[in-house]
Amino acid sequence: MPLESICIFCASAFGNDPAFLSAANQTGTLLAQRNIALIYGGAKVGLMGAVADSALNAGGQVLGVIPVILVDLEVAHNGCSQLHVVKSMHERKALMGEKADAFLILPGGFGTFEELFEVLAWQSLKIHNKPVCLLNINGFYDGMLSFLDHCVQQGVLKQKARDRVLVASTPEEALALLEQASAR
Repeated sequence: MPLESICIFCASAFGNDPAFLSAANQTGTLLAQRNIALIYGGAKVGLMGAVADSALNAGGQVLGVIPVILVDLEVAHNGCSQLHVVKSMHERKALMGEKADAFLILPGGFGTFEELFEVLAWQSLKIHNKPVCLLNINGFYDGMLSFLDHCVQQGVLKQKARDRVLVASTPEEALALLEQASAR
């Protein structure tokens, strides 16, 4: 089944490595070129804003989902194809997860990690069977991947669950992995 939409979780900051911004821009452009809708957190700031702007500038469809508290802080991206304003972060994640065919995680902080682990937990609980891929730009997620391997070694995470975490080093590779996984 072809991917029609991908949910991207990433930072509301740019980070210190210029490769993060470059990857966000490349990802947004590639999604638009492949006619894959971007679903994301609805902000105009940081990597989130960059991936949305790149998709929009390339003619893509962008669905933003943002809690009202962030709209009030003036970070909402009003240029989205669609912008859903929701009451809470929980409602935000539920709607994003419902609308997405797959998940792609770019560099980020606590919010990104929380979103990543929630969709992985949903996957383990069979709430969804959508593929999840880390875009490991310049080894950003190497420590987390080592920790997941440690969890397997310690017997608290099953190897099968660990193996479902796809890892790519470029946006092109990430989209290829997600397309392959969704075709299964």
